[in-house]
Amino acid sequence: MSGVEFGALMFGVLVALLLARVPIGSAMFVVGLAGYVSLAGWMPLANYLKTSAFARFAVYDLSVVPLFLLMGNFATHGGLSRGLFAAAAALIGHFRGGVAMAGIGACAGFGAICGSSLATAATMGQVALPELRRHGYSPRLATGALAAGGTLGILIPPSVVLVVYAILAQQNIGKLFAAAVIPGLLAALGYMAAIALYVRLHPEAGPAGPRLTWAQRLRELRGVWPVLAIFLVVVGGIYGGVFTPTEAASAGTLATGAIAALRGMNRQQFVQCLLATAESTAMIFFILLGADLLNVFLALSQLPAELAAWVQALDVPPLAVLAAILVIYVALGCLMDALSMILLTIPIFLPVILGLDFFGLDATEKAIWFGVLALMVVEIGLITPPVGMNVYIINSLARDVPMAETFRGVLPFLAADAVRVVALAFFPVLALALVRLIA
Repeated sequence: MSGVEFGALMFGVLVALLLARVPIGSAMFVVGLAGYVSLAGWMPLANYLKTSAFARFAVYDLSVVPLFLLMGNFATHGGLSRGLFAAAAALIGHFRGGVAMAGIGACAGFGAICGSSLATAATMGQVALPELRRHGYSPRLATGALAAGGTLGILIPPSVVLVVYAILAQQNIGKLFAAAVIPGLLAALGYMAAIALYVRLHPEAGPAGPRLTWAQRLRELRGVWPVLAIFLVVVGGIYGGVFTPTEAASAGTLATGAIAALRGMNRQQFVQCLLATAESTAMIFFILLGADLLNVFLALSQLPAELAAWVQALDVPPLAVLAAILVIYVALGCLMDALSMILLTIPIFLPVILGLDFFGLDATEKAIWFGVLALMVVEIGLITPPVGMNVYIINSLARDVPMAETFRGVLPFLAADAVRVVALAFFPVLALALVRLIA
């Protein structure tokens, strides 16, 4: 059996372990361990393992991961989500479907200081779901809108998954953040358009809320200033040349923690933030370690290089290859979470993309464009069955709503996602415009 065949076989074993619900980090570590020993032996493996953990975790850019996670936890306990939703509802809540649109807008704003889709869905679900029910929104639209809105947490910068992709692809974190801004805004606008179309077809699903006076709206808008300030500190600091991404994450975490403390975060909640951050960081770092071992094994097997060469030799349009990769991502989204998909697939798919010609883009632009495109497709997995983690989170807050009803509620948003993915696939400038502007 050749190295390529053995690599493909072990990759199949990995998929089987994932289907058996083995944790992704453990599955990648075990498969990488067994494959490495089979191809190179125990002594080379021992030599690799004695330095690999330090080499991975000593990467300076990885320090932004716990910082952004802690910033998100502070934002959750600091009551910032309520101010965002109240301000959005004050501006557009009087339209039919406006309160649901306000939930989408609040998710986008919270995602700009959180970086986690699951945290965005959980936090905004607690805030917005009672208001949607109070205004008479249908359970399908209410839960579907919040589950979809939560996906904005990993697309709108800062994004933990985007940081991990930047490290894997050896790309600049700041440029990837810039590339995600326009697609993130398009995602929020697309979801709002989906709500507007849905309530036009089903007027009873999203009744209009009360119209507030401008004085009342301005009063509610004051609650948004902490989020704007944090966003300007983090993102503005990076692109203004004031901070590196790690320094910006540190400043944003301090600012978010200070605002949370001023808004009543107690010692117990502070400890909970630290513990939640430590647990999430440990999980992510263990998955990274397993991914490193798996990637070294795959490199020894020559599977990624041979796959890239094989695809280049095919007489197939590059966009057809890209479409096949995106379909695979959608399928994988039914089985695993976003971070796991990125860690598992990027070492295999990225060489294929870099070996093809897409609209004359250079290697860096292709890597950035594909990273944002992959992240957009990965987020679809958060609201598709059977995993659909955002759907499970929202459904746990609305236990009287059947799971099937919530999955039906996300269908209009999946259609909006499909339109956005196609647009970005054919028009890379949507992701690269800001990158070229700041270069």
